[in-house]
Amino acid sequence: MRKIWDFHGGIHPPENKHQSLTQPIRRAGIPAELVLPLNQHIGAPAEPIVEIGQKVLKGECVARPAGFISVPVHAPTSGTVTAVEERQVAHPSGLATECIVITSDLEDRWVEHAGIPDWTSADKATLLACIRDAGIAGMGGAGFPTAVKLGVNPRGGSIDTLVLNGTECEPYITADHVLMRERAEEVVAGTRILQKLVEPKETLLGVEDNKPDAIEALRRACEGTDMDVVVFPTKYPSGGEKQLIEILTGRQVPSGGLPADIGVVCQNMGTAVAVYRAVVHGEPLISRITTVTGEAVAQPGNFDVLLGTPMSFLLELSGFSADRLQRLVMGGPMMGFTIPDAAVPVVKTTNCILAPTEKELPPPPPAQPCIRCGLCAEACPASLLPQQLYWFSRGKEYEKLEAHNLFDCIECGACSYACPSNIPLVQYYRASKAEVTQLKRDQAKSEHSKTRFEARQERLQREAEEKEAQRRARKEAAEARARQAAEAGSAEQDPIQAAIERAQAKKAAAQEGEETPQRPAVAQLDPAQLAIERAKAARAVSADQSPAEKARANLERLQERLAKSEAKLTASREQGAEATIIDALEAAIEKLRPKLEVAQQEVDALGDEAQPKPAPAAEEKDAAQLAIERAQAARAATADQSPGEKAQANLERLRQRLAKSEAKLAASREEGADDSIIDALEAAIEKLRPKLEAAQREVEELKAGQEA
Repeated sequence: MRKIWDFHGGIHPPENKHQSLTQPIRRAGIPAELVLPLNQHIGAPAEPIVEIGQKVLKGECVARPAGFISVPVHAPTSGTVTAVEERQVAHPSGLATECIVITSDLEDRWVEHAGIPDWTSADKATLLACIRDAGIAGMGGAGFPTAVKLGVNPRGGSIDTLVLNGTECEPYITADHVLMRERAEEVVAGTRILQKLVEPKETLLGVEDNKPDAIEALRRACEGTDMDVVVFPTKYPSGGEKQLIEILTGRQVPSGGLPADIGVVCQNMGTAVAVYRAVVHGEPLISRITTVTGEAVAQPGNFDVLLGTPMSFLLELSGFSADRLQRLVMGGPMMGFTIPDAAVPVVKTTNCILAPTEKELPPPPPAQPCIRCGLCAEACPASLLPQQLYWFSRGKEYEKLEAHNLFDCIECGACSYACPSNIPLVQYYRASKAEVTQLKRDQAKSEHSKTRFEARQERLQREAEEKEAQRRARKEAAEARARQAAEAGSAEQDPIQAAIERAQAKKAAAQEGEETPQRPAVAQLDPAQLAIERAKAARAVSADQSPAEKARANLERLQERLAKSEAKLTASREQGAEATIIDALEAAIEKLRPKLEVAQQEVDALGDEAQPKPAPAAEEKDAAQLAIERAQAARAATADQSPGEKAQANLERLRQRLAKSEAKLAASREEGADDSIIDALEAAIEKLRPKLEAAQREVEELKAGQEA
């Protein structure tokens, strides 16, 4: 006889299993509509790969895995995808999640599928890929992806023990019981495949002693194999993974650890059957055995049901009486949760639908103060201190909760069952787990944001230092060129005297109709000194002029400046110049107009003396008139263009402006231009980019409108 160990705590609630064991497994049939949640397992939800209106076949993949810990979803029958939307599902939160809705055609046509004919000679990678592609997740309640669990690398060496969990300790549930009783050969065949993947030294099939018919069927199926059917006394929750491992091997999984850390892999009986069908027959996981029981149904039993089937469909097959129902529960009375609506679908972890009456499962009485009796600690199968966890949960002392191993709690409800004060201890633990998990997520997100911010600050500082170094280099280069020019130029001639002489020569040349002599070379002056030089030269030229001549000269100069500015503005617009240049020209013109009006009034006041002498007729037009004509010609050229052509022309013009500006910026940097010039060019480029993006969007929208 094999030695059997025991775990700490545990309870013996009424089993209530006989109600659903009187009949064999029944096929539920095909409902009119199937709802497939994309998240039926632990890990990332699957991603839909079908579209509304698409026809699918039975077993066809309709959603692919979204990560390493994820599994695909397959169509349970043939039909048409009618929606990909959020639907309410069976979950303690009662929230909706994204689902694929298939309207069945009742033909149940399979997609082409085939298993691995000689799986015994296949390598592990091929078998794991087959299990992963079949969408198999643990069917005992947790729903962890099976391929991930089988492919894990243990920390403490190799796996020496494979455990098949046939305990099913939760009251009312008999799905695994009837599976072992009626399909023991498939259980053993699937276990052989698991043995090839795990290569254990021993394989143990653990079953409680309250299932004699299942035990007998398993022992017959295991004859001639190296599998050992181990029977042990019934106690809740011996079906917990850690508790079952301790019962069969005497080993304890460390806090926060995995069974693989002590050389053990544990799988559910239903999972073994799913592995067998996937590898041998090529069938994905599209159905499971589900118990429907409770006094609100007339014919309790177990159904082979397609995933996505509405629970109301199963309840009708069982003779459901809604007027007798107290509340609908998915799972058993200990670890199950209330279902908000009977229309929610069956998923991969739906092992039981419990429909009790109020007498059968009455509402819990009001909680009373804790009397510190310690019965919860005696019942806890994880050897925790439920009373302390309760106080820490109420006080939101999260660090103390983690220090007392809150996450080792399997939420079996044994503590709440044993509590004489009717305190809903498990509800406190569940809420605290969610809060601690959210705090860790927020902390990780905050750390990530802090890291990104610090990296950005370092980058900005580095860029600023590089820019400052470039500026210093340009400044030093400009100063060096200025020194060289000063050393090479003539420093003997007085700059002011040279300016006066040039002004006088220019005046004499204008009077005689000669060309203005070239400016003599002088030492390079700074902008302020050049401004002083020009002012003194202008005063020297106008010294001998009468007031009327000065007024007329001032009017002509302003007219010339206005004409040049308007011509430059028109040319800049046509050439697609930077917005800053156009804005500057427009501002300059607005400032010139009032000055020109004042100068004209001054000339009018001086009378005929200020009137210009008649000039010979010329066929050439002044600059202002030319600018006006060019602007009119540009408008006429675009008058017949469509909105799309205008938008495309505007896009090309902006692209040319951006290219010219970037070329000017690159040339200025190479030549060591002043920082003000470089900054102005950079600012102009930054203003051009959003305009270019807006023009690109306008062109795309117009094209889309034409195609439509």
